Amino acid sequence: MIVALASLAGVALFLWPYLGLGPFPAAPALAVAGGAVVLLAAIEAAARRLDTRLLALLAALAAVDAALRLVLVTGIGGFSPIFFLILCAGFVFGPTFGFLTGATALLVSALATGGVGPWLPYQMFGAGWVGMFAGLVGLRWHSLPALAVAGLLSGFAFGLVLDLWDWSYLRGAPGAGFTPGLPPAAVIAAFGRFYLVTSALYDAFRAFGNVLMVLLLGPPVLAAMQRLKARFTLVVE
Repeated sequence: MIVALASLAGVALFLWPYLGLGPFPAAPALAVAGGAVVLLAAIEAAARRLDTRLLALLAALAAVDAALRLVLVTGIGGFSPIFFLILCAGFVFGPTFGFLTGATALLVSALATGGVGPWLPYQMFGAGWVGMFAGLVGLRWHSLPALAVAGLLSGFAFGLVLDLWDWSYLRGAPGAGFTPGLPPAAVIAAFGRFYLVTSALYDAFRAFGNVLMVLLLGPPVLAAMQRLKARFTLVVE
């Protein structure tokens, strides 16, 4: 429930331009994303669900992801190794920790690689939702194929969601960006064409790259995270 409420801020950011309100300013958008992450972490810490050990693990995962992104800044197509640890963390530790891992990893990696721009708050929410989705999958299914499917779906979903921002950023560009005043059906059709032409193949590299990394590297990483989770869990009988 708490992570869902934090996500509402991200949904509002993405939908803002489509409500006829014009583009959302970049600096306030970053403040909204950062504020949502800090508030969520503070609530989890106050509820004793995010202690110092999990905070240290969160910082370590963000640092490792930043290093991975430095090694492969441009990626291969839309693929980036940064999503692998986000998927694993959410799958093992749950939706809220997955959301925090994704949003924090994107923020730290952007600072490390110089990728700070108006797109950053939207990438933070998008990556946070990848971790949250993996966490929701992990609550119901506990198999490696389930995580691989989550990686496949989230690879396409991340690109689709980020294209909502791209398309609104190109507002008014002939044949490319969002055109205000169109009927909803026409807006959906135009966005579908934009996604298929500009991003579908690009996102396929990310989606299938996620699957490959989960299947090849998932077993040892998930086992290590499960051991950490067992060590960090206190059961009172």
